[in-house]
Amino acid sequence: MRKQKQTSFLASLAMAVALSAPLAVQADYMEDHFWSAQPEGTGWVNSSGECWQSIHGPDTLEPCVAPVPEEFTVRLNFEFDKYRIENVVNDSELQRLDDYIANVKATPTREEISITGHTDAKGSDEYNMELGMRRAETVRDYMVSQGIPASDIVSVESRGKREMLPDFDIFSLDQRRVKIRSNVAGG
Repeated sequence: MRKQKQTSFLASLAMAVALSAPLAVQADYMEDHFWSAQPEGTGWVNSSGECWQSIHGPDTLEPCVAPVPEEFTVRLNFEFDKYRIENVVNDSELQRLDDYIANVKATPTREEISITGHTDAKGSDEYNMELGMRRAETVRDYMVSQGIPASDIVSVESRGKREMLPDFDIFSLDQRRVKIRSNVAGG
């Protein structure tokens, strides 16, 4: 009986060693070949177009570039009745626009960009259409000054006060915005 217990113990020990060996090998493999999904801009694009980073893997792959969103709304709060970049009162939104521009410039594909200006409900329809256009043109000019090719901006228009955001009062600063739409050129 004692020999049977000893044999059973040795068999169990051998089984445990055999089962743990692949885990040790797997841990070594994972340390040498660990790939993980990364936030945009910190890894490389694999052959499937996914953004990954390797601890010890190749560093010669294409850097990741975040996809350009199809629609980007920047709530540049212009001073009342103003439309120039220096009249923007919320610097954080201007920084968001700068980040968007950097993303478009880093994208390997050419983007076709449409810009639409919006106003709050103060003033006549005609006046707000003109003001919305001046704000959209300001954003276009700013984007071009930051390195976006003028030829990539395919349209600039105004909706004035015609497309109010339902979640905000029609006279709210939040109605004053510029919407940017982007499509891959030829796509």
